[in-house]
Amino acid sequence: MRHSLYVTLCLTGMAVLAGCNRGPSDAEVKRAVKDVNVVDESNLGDIMLTVGDPNEAVNYFSRTLQQNPGRPDLQRGLAKSLMRAGKPEEAARTWSGLVNSHEGTNEDRVGYAEALIRANKWPEAEAELAKIPPTHETYDRYRLEAMVADSKKQWKKADSFYEIAAGLTAKPASVLNNWGFSKMNRGEYAASEKLFIEALGNDPTMFTAKNNLVMARGAQRKYDLPVIEMTQTERAELLYTLGLTAVKQGDVSTGRNLLEEAVETHPQYFEAAARSLEALKS
Repeated sequence: MRHSLYVTLCLTGMAVLAGCNRGPSDAEVKRAVKDVNVVDESNLGDIMLTVGDPNEAVNYFSRTLQQNPGRPDLQRGLAKSLMRAGKPEEAARTWSGLVNSHEGTNEDRVGYAEALIRANKWPEAEAELAKIPPTHETYDRYRLEAMVADSKKQWKKADSFYEIAAGLTAKPASVLNNWGFSKMNRGEYAASEKLFIEALGNDPTMFTAKNNLVMARGAQRKYDLPVIEMTQTERAELLYTLGLTAVKQGDVSTGRNLLEEAVETHPQYFEAAARSLEALKS
């Protein structure tokens, strides 16, 4: 009896060990591979959104989304890639599907609003921004709110949103430049000049802000270049902008001198400036 019990226990133990050493099933292998693929796809998706060619990124996310329909991260990646590729209307359609599903987030709706703005659909963008709760306080949200207010010439509201947006980012150069451009369009040239200088204080390499600064100064008949960092090529281009501004102001002689200086300063042949100068002389 003891011998029989001993044999039974041994057989049971062997069965347990056999169960422990059993290899993974096909289903388990497939599930593990799928999990690894999801991680790989996430890493590749991050790369595509940053350093990849926009059109290649669009193709990647479109293809992967066909294989994995409904995945919000892939829809989000596709929408962002379409924006980078300069296809805001397609991006808006992709984001629309995401924000109207239970997977969409407030940040997705912000992205949707930006796509609508770039597609020149301002009323629709304003409607989407209105759906975002006030507790969602982000740089992008207030940057877009400022742009919408600007488009409606609601200057006080725009200024308030620009100020909030600038305070919500460690890199405010872009929004400060936009704010300055808004002020310049209103004819507030001195105020815009200050904002462009502040933008360049945060990003001395931002040529758009340099060019806007020169235009704001030219509108005040300040025809000397500001003391800012610039390459020789940038100096020539800024002289060209200043020259055209002077001509537009009616200061033709000053404009001609600035255009001549732009042609002489440029390290290569400055066709645009030379053509403008020739047209002015004739």
